[in-house]
Amino acid sequence: MRMTHFRPQFVESVPERLEAGVLYVSMELATAIHLCACGCGQEVITPFSPTDWKLCFDGEHVSLDPSIGNWSFACRSHYWIRGGKVRWSTAWSDEKIESGGAHDRDRKSTYFEESKSSAVEQFPVTTESAVVVPPSPPAAPWLVRFWRRLTAER
Repeated sequence: MRMTHFRPQFVESVPERLEAGVLYVSMELATAIHLCACGCGQEVITPFSPTDWKLCFDGEHVSLDPSIGNWSFACRSHYWIRGGKVRWSTAWSDEKIESGGAHDRDRKSTYFEESKSSAVEQFPVTTESAVVVPPSPPAAPWLVRFWRRLTAER
């Protein structure tokens, strides 16, 4: 059954069994998870980060940005979650999916390159013989916790 709404449920960890129509939001894991809005039963994971999804909570409803395109699912559903409501979007062709993926990869690459440049500017070299090694971006704690959850024995 197609979803028309999602109600947020804030959790520390993802429950074993997901309920249709519920958007589970974990600030601890910096991610949201829900069952696909088309009703196919697939779990949809939307991690929060500067290069992935952003969550807006108005005290009652949630919105996710950008849209959710489940291109690897058989349903290939595409929708937005805005103010708790599902806003269905058009299906994408294989060419558009590939183009969108390339755009996402470029955007992420640019973001992380700019982060490296910023780190070098914050820690300038003062001697000509010094070798500058910019600090690695910190490991995303949410990703580590999420990976542990995925690989935990059940």
